[in-house]
Amino acid sequence: MKLNFEIDLLPDAIEFLENLDDKVREKIYYNLKKAQTTNEKELFKKLNDNIWEFRTLYNGIAYRLFSFWDRKNGEETLVIATHGILKKTQKTPAKEIKKAESIRIGYLKHKLKK
Repeated sequence: MKLNFEIDLLPDAIEFLENLDDKVREKIYYNLKKAQTTNEKELFKKLNDNIWEFRTLYNGIAYRLFSFWDRKNGEETLVIATHGILKKTQKTPAKEIKKAESIRIGYLKHKLKK
């Protein structure tokens, strides 16, 4: 099955996942893989011009991994997951979106220096 994009987890995203219960982590990884092959807004949703979120609901708790696209050869083929949260309200916290934006800017600056 062809993947629509690859996913790279930055250290904060990895740490978030490692600190979760095994069953929750498995469900999130399952949803990440599913998002790579489908186009479901329930799994992968655009929050603003640059930031997206991987969405997982498990036992009534909403888990979010913030992310952004990194283009290779002008194509959107790589999604970078920045960090994750347990979402406790309907609205996505603005500070978490800003954190993802800040990580994105730092990532792209570092990438340009290579």
